[in-house]
Formats: sequence, C-alpha cells, structure tokens
Amino acid sequence: MNEQIRPATVRVFIALAPPDHAKEELARELRPAYDTHPHLRWNRIEDWHITLAFLGELPAAAVPPLRPALAGLAAAHRSPRLALRGGGHFDERVLWSGIEGDLDELHTLAADVRTTVKACGIIFEERPLRPHLTLARARRGDTSSAGEIAAKLTGFTGRRWPAERLHLVGSDVGRSTGPIRYRDIEAWPLGNGTSP
Repeated sequence: MNEQIRPATVRVFIALAPPDHAKEELARELRPAYDTHPHLRWNRIEDWHITLAFLGELPAAAVPPLRPALAGLAAAHRSPRLALRGGGHFDERVLWSGIEGDLDELHTLAADVRTTVKACGIIFEERPLRPHLTLARARRGDTSSAGEIAAKLTGFTGRRWPAERLHLVGSDVGRSTGPIRYRDIEAWPLGNGTSP
C-alpha cells in the first residue's frame, strides 16, 4: 500500500521586532519576575515580536510568492515609531507588554499586510490587531502569575524606537516538545514613503 507523503508545512506570521536596546530595557524590568516566577513559560527575548498577521500553518510552497509582495509593501511604508509600555494579560494566562506610539501607522501597516497576503491567494483567519509583545504563558490552572507581573509592569515605559524591518517569520510545526522557536524566513527594510 502506498503511503501519501504529507507536504512540508510551516507556521507563518508577519511581524515587527523591537530593537535590542528596547528588549533589554524591558528584560531589566522583568528580571525579578524571571527569578520569582520560573514556572512560567517565558518567551525567548530574541523571539519577542509584534504580530501584524498570523497566517497559521501553510504548505511551504505557499511562502515564496509572499516575498516580492511583502518586500514592495515594506519599501512603500513609513517606519512607525513605537515604544513598549506597561503590561497586561489575556485570560489570566498570557503575559504581555503593551505598545504605544504611532498606532495609526501600525494599524495601517497591518491592514496593508493582510490585504497583500490575501492578494497572494492565502486564506487565513483574520483576528483584530491588538498590538502587544507576548512575554510568557502560565500553565493551565495558574491564574495568578500573569496578573501579578502585569501589575508590576504598569509604570514601565520604554524609549521610542523606529520599527526598521518587516519580518516574515516561521516556526516548524510539530517537531519539538519544548518552546516554539521562531526564525526569520526573510525581512525587509521599511521605507520612508507614504503608505500605499
């Protein structure tokens, strides 16, 4: 009997990434929480990102057509100036840091990214954009940790920075039992033009 070979897939999203100095500011603020809440599943600092569009699991062959379209989009968009600020949680389990700054520009960029992806023939679940940086996840049943840490982040405000690149990010599906590891498939500089 012939077994069908499942095509290679990749979990894909499009994002912005804070620069190292912005991540280091927030990491310093979080340092006490790393020590007092080691049971949280902390995201690696190098994986911190602001998701603009989550495309989900795609056949690997669907990714190459995105590259030229996203490169052109990035070149045509202004670089929004953003900052990490405060914190919160989703469902008492997902700890995040908020984003402030040029939020209108950020929303326009996200809308244009989603339109571009659809024009490439990729169907994905549209979720409302809630700009944030996911920091950690609590295990099921642990409903106190995220809220405690979020409360301590209330007064945190990082320095503003320009988002420099649009990132097409992938993670392999179902190959690891540990934390998800992300990798840039490609990234393009944001231009100084007007939004398309």
